[in-house]
Amino acid sequence: MMKILGIDPGTTIMGFALIEVQNKEVKLLTMGVVKLSKFQDHYTKLKKIFEKTLGLIEYYHPEILAVEAPFYGKNPQSMLKLGRAQGIVIAVSLSQSLSVFEYSPRKIKQSITGNGNASKEQVAAMLKNMKLFVNSPSYLDATDALAVAVCHHLQNRINVTGTKYNSWKNFLSENEDRIFGG
Repeated sequence: MMKILGIDPGTTIMGFALIEVQNKEVKLLTMGVVKLSKFQDHYTKLKKIFEKTLGLIEYYHPEILAVEAPFYGKNPQSMLKLGRAQGIVIAVSLSQSLSVFEYSPRKIKQSITGNGNASKEQVAAMLKNMKLFVNSPSYLDATDALAVAVCHHLQNRINVTGTKYNSWKNFLSENEDRIFGG
């Protein structure tokens, strides 16, 4: 059994999700957002990100943090603030001995939907199709965080089982659920 904390860092809204993986089964433990827009001071926002991340780690005891990498936008100031938020999440996780993995938004979307250019709505719909949750959350930042955690699981599932394959045929026969349309 392994617990993965997924975080979609942000300084307006931070999404988080925690999944538990046992064999190939994924179970959602919690998912939500931290609304930071009510705080004017950027440093207060970073403090709240620190506190929430630490609280999730202390309560759920995950082994892994999967975090979305900041993407380059048009505003360098926004990118800097997003990088600080991500840095806080990573630092807290490392201080609590979690293994840290970072995934680009494109990699996450590709992993969940098969399309690296999928919309947030398409990612949320696919996660709902995977029966990870019933009621859609109010903010897509929460499902984005869930997508990060599930992406890590999907990217590393072979390593988690410890299974080694000596041919593509053996791999495919043992992983039919990973083949689209299969």
